[in-house]
Amino acid sequence: MKTKYVDLIEQTFEFPQEEFTVKNNELNFHGIDLMALVKQYGTPLKFTYLPKITDNINRAKRWFANAIKTHNYSGTYNYCYCTKSSHFKHVLDEAIKNDIHIETSSAFDIDIIDNLKAQGKINDDVYVICNGFKRDQYVQNIARLINNGHKNCITIIDNYEEINLLSEAIHDTHNIGIRIASEEEPKFEFYTSRLGIGYKNIVPFYNKEIRDNPKVTLKMLHFFINTGIRDNAYYWNELLKCMRVYVDLKKVCPTLDSLNIGGGFPIKNSLAFDYDYAYMVDEIIRQIKQTCDAADVAVPNIFTEFGSFTVGESGAVIYEVLYQKQQNDREKWNMINSSFITTMPDTWAINKRFVMLAINGWNKEYERVLLGGLTCDSDDYYNSEQHMNAIYLPKFNKQKPLYIGFFNTGAYQESIGGYGGLQHCLIPSPKHIILDLNEEGELSSWLFSEQQTSEQLLSILGYDYTINEALVSVASNSTEISNVISASY
Repeated sequence: MKTKYVDLIEQTFEFPQEEFTVKNNELNFHGIDLMALVKQYGTPLKFTYLPKITDNINRAKRWFANAIKTHNYSGTYNYCYCTKSSHFKHVLDEAIKNDIHIETSSAFDIDIIDNLKAQGKINDDVYVICNGFKRDQYVQNIARLINNGHKNCITIIDNYEEINLLSEAIHDTHNIGIRIASEEEPKFEFYTSRLGIGYKNIVPFYNKEIRDNPKVTLKMLHFFINTGIRDNAYYWNELLKCMRVYVDLKKVCPTLDSLNIGGGFPIKNSLAFDYDYAYMVDEIIRQIKQTCDAADVAVPNIFTEFGSFTVGESGAVIYEVLYQKQQNDREKWNMINSSFITTMPDTWAINKRFVMLAINGWNKEYERVLLGGLTCDSDDYYNSEQHMNAIYLPKFNKQKPLYIGFFNTGAYQESIGGYGGLQHCLIPSPKHIILDLNEEGELSSWLFSEQQTSEQLLSILGYDYTINEALVSVASNSTEISNVISASY
């Protein structure tokens, strides 16, 4: 009978897979010996594998290049990285090696752009697509960027007042886009996205506020579906509605030449993940061209804003199972040495699932378990996989540590979890390392940040002295009290 963990995985999935292999009963990720990382750095441990960022960018570029060639599409393709997925310097540095553009969503993003320009890592040829609701500081920072000569900045208009706010702050003519307020899926909690301007209002808005405005040039129509790019009737219907708006707008606005289809490529969340990226890209290009040809208008240049797809599959987190609790006759809780709420907040906030695998013990028998975090919060748990309503891991043995990994966690988790700040129940942020390949293809690693210390957390909370100083003070007071008591006898 096949009862080992490795048997379970091989019988359930096509395994091994491109990024996951097993050697000596231990998991490797992109050829990385994960147990070697555990022995070197300890756990809990987060890491970022930089080459995966470059790999995904170039995969997307190939899909669009092939589709453009297949359909004799005369427009260009521009890959933008959505910075809100991960603002870290090592992520941006890796992404911009690949001739990409950047999408921003808030005021401080522009400071990152200025920093990259000052270092010579990007120049004025890079498109900066400014999305989001524009508060005063964001408007001022966009204006500063454009006034300093960055003409390839396109500000996406989210509401009717933003054009006037921008025009007051920007000295010369500037380029803008308009975001469509897409209609959400019927099962969603509201009907229309809070972002952008409604389908029916865009052409009237152009005629009233933009057509005769000498300070703005409309270049882009922006389209994004909250549920992502999916092969379903809802997505294709919304894309068709978007293209109808583009055609109508193009007929009255000759300067319009670009369509931004946003982000939304899914990332692998299970070993059973199946998504035909090449087909989806090919079909998007085909439908855009077909609609434009039928209306006798030029096809647009295509922009995308892939965030999770760019960085998500580069990240992982490794935990140790500290203890197993048998809570009743059916439920075994494996307690990890960190918190899901603080290190992978999407598991708690939106019930998101990641690829989860044992790091070691693949030759052991498996058991069904629940995973619990360290916080005293009933929601700090992980109880199912994407493909089934259960978790199976090698049997726990207190004498032989069990390590587990969650993979493709590189997007949003640090920023949503409040990296470097307070953590729920004061559970410290784990150690984070960066992994890269040198010119000879050899793996190198370096420490990006140590595990958060109590002094750092207390400083954020406003306490004026360190733990050591507090202990010295307590010890001193204890000595004084002891002396007083001794003298009284």
